[in-house]
Amino acid sequence: MGRSYSILIVEDEPLIAEDIQGYLEESGFSVTGIAHNGNDAIELLKIQKPDALLLDINLGVPPDGIELATLIREKFEIPFVFLTSHADKSTLERAKQTFPAGYLLKPFDGRDLMTSLEIALFNHFNNRATSATEPTLESVNSKLPTPLSAREFELMMQLRTGKTNREIAEASFISVNTVKTHLQHLFNKLNVTNRTQALFRIRELS
Repeated sequence: MGRSYSILIVEDEPLIAEDIQGYLEESGFSVTGIAHNGNDAIELLKIQKPDALLLDINLGVPPDGIELATLIREKFEIPFVFLTSHADKSTLERAKQTFPAGYLLKPFDGRDLMTSLEIALFNHFNNRATSATEPTLESVNSKLPTPLSAREFELMMQLRTGKTNREIAEASFISVNTVKTHLQHLFNKLNVTNRTQALFRIRELS
């Protein structure tokens, strides 16, 4: 299995936080910690750097999630997804100013949570990828126990730009099923199980 991407949960309701932790761990993520207020979250961020945060807006006591998000943008380069039962216009306007990676309304199910989180991680990776060194087949293979073929490397580079299976198929003049087969071979060689993990592994190899 590939690297498990780490998430910090900031949620003032313990039962909801436990449910979120369960969703994450069932989907292959790890939880670095659970903070029930903004101050605890700040302390955790001083000693660890999760890959992303799930951030409740109403934390009961100051700072609230939006104030915490402002601090995260100023001091940490970590994407965050807001979790909230508040959809009023004033809350939305405040939240938008922090440029969140997602905004999820309660109650939500595990699929909604995973979709928002994976999009947040993917976009964060793509933003950073623009400034990363362009990998070569030789440089990538020097870091892998089982080398990629030229076709697999080409597929990896298309995956890196966020193309769907259909877009990759059209660009490569092959069927979608063939793309899926190549992707599975690529994932095996990268030691990952899904696109999100693959994108982070590609970043590590760049």
